Amino acid sequence: MRFLGIDYGEKRIGLSYGDELGLAVPLPAAVEKTKKERVAHIGEIIGERKITDIVVGYPLNMDGSEGFKAREVEAFVELLVKRFPLPVHRADERLSTHQAASDLRATGKKAHRKSGELDSRAATVILQDYLDEQQISPPPG
Repeated sequence: MRFLGIDYGEKRIGLSYGDELGLAVPLPAAVEKTKKERVAHIGEIIGERKITDIVVGYPLNMDGSEGFKAREVEAFVELLVKRFPLPVHRADERLSTHQAASDLRATGKKAHRKSGELDSRAATVILQDYLDEQQISPPPG
């Protein structure tokens, strides 16, 4: 299995990759000017990496309820489903950006907001949590 992790944002879409080894790694974010171009960027990665599943961060409120942002992500998920014939999984993304920023600070680096690096690191946190929950890990041996 080959997973594409997504942290959706209106202007930047963070991306990450993971496979049966069970380790998520950041990819360059989709930061193109238009949504159409950002979706095309995602399509290129799906083709290049032979993605089998998409994992999208689903922004729940801290109390677990769905808010405005969750509805926005749901519309994006519908677009992905129409455009790419792949399973799309929703994963709780609460505090993923906070965790990604903390991890980045620990390395002594500072991400420039427009680069999408923080967004892709958040996508990596989301995908890693999903892989861990699904117990996707390397085969013994």
